[in-house]
Amino acid sequence: MRQRGMLTLGAGLGAAAALSLAAPHPAPAAPGHCSYAPSTSRPTLTHGDTGTAVKQAQCLSNMWGGQPPKLALDGVFDSVMLKKLKWIQGCHGLPQSGVIEGRTWQVLYHPALDCYDPYPA
Repeated sequence: MRQRGMLTLGAGLGAAAALSLAAPHPAPAAPGHCSYAPSTSRPTLTHGDTGTAVKQAQCLSNMWGGQPPKLALDGVFDSVMLKKLKWIQGCHGLPQSGVIEGRTWQVLYHPALDCYDPYPA
């Protein structure tokens, strides 16, 4: 009887492990080096804005890596940042407004694992 219980437990653990491999894993939160502004500070930002919140958004958007260019961490919301931000918004099915607000901040802190939208030329 004890042996059968061990087999059942083993089968259950194996199934749980298989399910955890098949289930999608959420993207990791932004690494600690994006600490220019507290994660609770999420003001609305638009093209032309400057400051530490912009620098935080630049750092977070650089977590995407890959083909889009790395943004300079200068705290200036310029046209290069606007282009990248619109691409990030499109990757998450958000309106490509170029405005960083609540939903956009959320995706900056928790980016999609992959984006299949080509980066605009």
